Amino acid sequence: MTMNERMLAAATARRDAVAQRADRPRERRSAEAGRGASARAVASLELRAKADDPGSLDFHGVASVTERAYDMWDFYGPYTEVISAGAFSASLARADLDVVLVLGHDSMRRIARTTNGSLVLAETDEGLDVLAAGLDPLDADVAYIAPKIRAGLIDEMSFAFQIELGQWSPDYTEYRIERVNIHRGDVSIVGYGANPNTSAELRTPKPAAPDMRAALLALALAR
Repeated sequence: MTMNERMLAAATARRDAVAQRADRPRERRSAEAGRGASARAVASLELRAKADDPGSLDFHGVASVTERAYDMWDFYGPYTEVISAGAFSASLARADLDVVLVLGHDSMRRIARTTNGSLVLAETDEGLDVLAAGLDPLDADVAYIAPKIRAGLIDEMSFAFQIELGQWSPDYTEYRIERVNIHRGDVSIVGYGANPNTSAELRTPKPAAPDMRAALLALALAR
């Protein structure tokens, strides 16, 4: 059976079993059952040395893109998933937003956090933008991941979230996520994300800006 045939068969079974189009996917994951992958989103990332402080690093990534379909699996089989533009806005607007930047979705391997100002998240035309400025290269997790990013061994991200609003397409082959809750979730540097449309680069330091955090965020928003 071809992948297209498998998707149509899954869609038929899903249509017959799902009570409402707003019902969430059952056993949502980024790979076929038995392959051990977890649900992930898409990413690109980069790591820079700070021009005004050679002893620290700035991390920039995109933990999820919007309006671009990627392959997923549920209880019935394969389908495509799309995160709508604006899906992050309500969650990011929380005054008490608590999100951490971690390695491999491991909550104990934290690199930055919104609550202490070391992590800045923003929704751009591309998706969920991630900025962690002034990372300490002596931190064990930063020291572990930095050379792997530079070498191109690691170049993707993911994020942990809750689906608050979504809907299946009329033929049940695509699920569109309209709103997510990322509070007390994470943005994570991972080996593989669900979407192959990813990239990463390491740039040489640029001249110092009066406010490096603001300058980097402005750059991210302009991308």
